Amino acid sequence: MNSTVEKVTQRIIERSCPHRESYLRNMEAAQVTGPFRHRLASSNLAHDLAVCRGGECQALRGGQAPNIAIITSYNDMLSAHHTYEHYPAQIKKAVATAGGTAQVAAGVPAMCDGVTQGEPGMDLSLISRDVIAMSTVIGLSHNVFDGALLLGICDKIMPGLLMGALQFGYLPMILVPGGPMRTGLSNREKARAREQFAQGKISKEEMLAVECASYHGGGTCTFYGTANSNQLIAEIMGLHLPGASFVNPDDPLREALTNAASARVCELTHLGENYTPLCRVVSEQSVVNGIVGLLATGGSTNQTMHLVAIARAAGIRINWDDFSELSEAVPMLVRIYPNGPGDINSFQAAGGMAVLISELLGGGFLHNEVMTVAGEGLERYTQRPTLVAGKAQWSERPKSSRVPEVIASLAQPFSPTGGLKVLDGNLGRAVIKVSALADGDATCIEAPAMVFHTQTALAEAFHAGKLDRDLVAVIRFQGPQATGMPELHKLITPLSVIMDRGFRVAMVTDGRLSGASGKVPAAIHVTPEALCGGMLAKVRDGDLIRIDVGAGSLELLVDEAELAKREYAEAELDEQRYGVGRQIFAALRSDMLGAEEGASSLFTYVREKCKVNFGVDE
Repeated sequence: MNSTVEKVTQRIIERSCPHRESYLRNMEAAQVTGPFRHRLASSNLAHDLAVCRGGECQALRGGQAPNIAIITSYNDMLSAHHTYEHYPAQIKKAVATAGGTAQVAAGVPAMCDGVTQGEPGMDLSLISRDVIAMSTVIGLSHNVFDGALLLGICDKIMPGLLMGALQFGYLPMILVPGGPMRTGLSNREKARAREQFAQGKISKEEMLAVECASYHGGGTCTFYGTANSNQLIAEIMGLHLPGASFVNPDDPLREALTNAASARVCELTHLGENYTPLCRVVSEQSVVNGIVGLLATGGSTNQTMHLVAIARAAGIRINWDDFSELSEAVPMLVRIYPNGPGDINSFQAAGGMAVLISELLGGGFLHNEVMTVAGEGLERYTQRPTLVAGKAQWSERPKSSRVPEVIASLAQPFSPTGGLKVLDGNLGRAVIKVSALADGDATCIEAPAMVFHTQTALAEAFHAGKLDRDLVAVIRFQGPQATGMPELHKLITPLSVIMDRGFRVAMVTDGRLSGASGKVPAAIHVTPEALCGGMLAKVRDGDLIRIDVGAGSLELLVDEAELAKREYAEAELDEQRYGVGRQIFAALRSDMLGAEEGASSLFTYVREKCKVNFGVDE
């Protein structure tokens, strides 16, 4: 093993020890002999059987047939989850063939960040992850299931499913992906059109035509944002079947992989010989594997919260220091947009997960001795699935990348270090995505602050011509407790235009950015957030701010005595907390942990609530 990976893993094990041991004890105490449904009283079980018919009813009433829960995030307005429309019927048939039964236990919401970018609904995006986790728990709480298949892909859906599923970690579970859409208009062409539109050079109709040429069918968006980062991490953690992540929805192999997952989960229940509960698949080692995969590919910054929250749900404690130290050791092996010209289909064509995992295992950057849904050992994931007589079969891995410009070798990585960096200084702690920056680790920007309390205010300043200067745009009161931590992806376009005019530009915010964001140096997820006593609340227009990626620092260059005299700015959040249903989530929002703790409201029992409240009523 690489010495840094080994050291960080051991540190996580020691840090997590009391929490992890308590979690595993609870999981062990929940195990039973025989099907779970047989422990119910007859009147209780009858409700579960009321709509069952024929052989399914007989299998549920007696015998040892495993009953598999289906938790689905299907809706027909979100391209990635529209693919799940017919999965329940397909899964039920495949599970029956494997000797079990399957029931749809719950549907969970799946909102699209692409639809809500820059809109009020975006304030509900991160909170929806907790709602998904709770919905998953409610679905599984009927306690008639011996395993589960989790149907979810995009930004908050997959993490939310896992956070909820891990509360039932004594059951085996497999994540079932739907795959990415086919390649449309290139991401760079789309980004160029957005900049032209922001400058008034093309019409709204022309812009819509460009966007529709990019997002044009079923499946996840093809850029390497949070959705595809979710899939990569799920596979490298052993939660998908090998090679399942990036097979297109209309590929016949996709259906075969879903059938294989349906059969496999039946084999993993406590009723058979290969009992593999979720709590053993998600371990300290597999979480480190997930972080390494993220860093080696320049994945989404959102994972610095999602992975923390998923790990926490399994009694594992990770923090940004772990990401930062691993990033110094893990080489960058993948270039796909926004880190390169290709998309996720280019990655798959180059050899995909099998090649990536093989390279990282060969270099000692991944733990091989882990439990996965495919069996023991991550080496199983160096094989690729193929379609043979209508069924998925796994063959030997490709010997090397088919496209070195997309997947590099350890001998010739794109960069000796990973794609994320942690910044620290008197403004707090933050993360920055360096994989898409032209200057990489050499990036150092020092410029006067321009302070905004909403992204709308920044957009208005751009259209009024007030941003044509060197600046660090500070967008504050966007943190978890303030507004639910929305993504501010739409701000990248105007700031990119200013950069192209020759000015030095950066962003600092306690909000989030899309996993697809690059080009503009952005210190994001600043913690503590402005609402909870963060120094961002003391920044004024004209203050010098320095972002030094190489040194890992984020500094407000104002004398300490002057800062001590300053009052915290008041947050005027009434308009951002009402409308589009945002008001109903006040209780969840007020309990959300900081970004480095996972930005969730589900784990507040482990720390005191934020006691500082500047100008905002509870």
